[in-house]
Amino acid sequence: MFPIARIFGIAVVAVTLAAGCSRKSSNRPAPRRINTDSLVREQARQDSIARADAARAAAAAAAAVAAAAGPATTAPVSASERTIIAAAIYFDLDESVITEDSRSGLEGKAPVLLRHPGMRIRITGHADAQGSDEYNLALGLRRAAEAKRYLAALGIEESRVEIVTMGEERPAVQGNTEEAYALNRRAEFEVIAGG
Repeated sequence: MFPIARIFGIAVVAVTLAAGCSRKSSNRPAPRRINTDSLVREQARQDSIARADAARAAAAAAAAVAAAAGPATTAPVSASERTIIAAAIYFDLDESVITEDSRSGLEGKAPVLLRHPGMRIRITGHADAQGSDEYNLALGLRRAAEAKRYLAALGIEESRVEIVTMGEERPAVQGNTEEAYALNRRAEFEVIAGG
C-alpha cells in the first residue's frame, strides 16, 4: 500500500495543477482567428472602387479638357503654351501616384496638346537621392509612365509621348534636405517635335 503522505502529496499536486489551469483559462480570452481571405477580398474590393473612381474622374477631366482645347490648329506654339507644357509635376516620397496638384498640371497640358496634334513630348521621370541607383531609375520611369497614362486618359495619343528616366542623376536642387528632396521628385516635360 501507498503511504498516506504520498497519496496526500499526489492529491495536493493534482489540486494545484487544476487550480492553476482554471486560473489561466479564465484570465485570457480565447485567441481570435483572422480570416485572411476576407481581408484580401476586402482590399481588392477597395482597390477596385478606387480605380473606378479614378477612371470616372479621368473621364470627366477628359471631357472638360476637350471642351477647353477648342479646334486643332497648325498655328505655331505660343510662349505661354510652351510654359504650360514645360511645367514640372511633383510626387510624394517613394510614390508614382499622380497627386491632386499634379493632376491639375497635366489637365492644363492636355488642351495645348489637343490644339497642336503635331506636337510630341518627352516626359523625364526623376527621383531624389534617398534610394539605390537601380531603385531610383525604376521609380523615375514609373513616374513618367503614370504621367503618360494620365495624359492618355485625357485624350492624348500615347504615340505622341515618349518617356525616359534619369533617376537621381539630374537633381533640380542640390542638397540633402527634405525641401531639396521634394523638388527632385518630379517629372519634366519637353517638346521634341511640332512645337
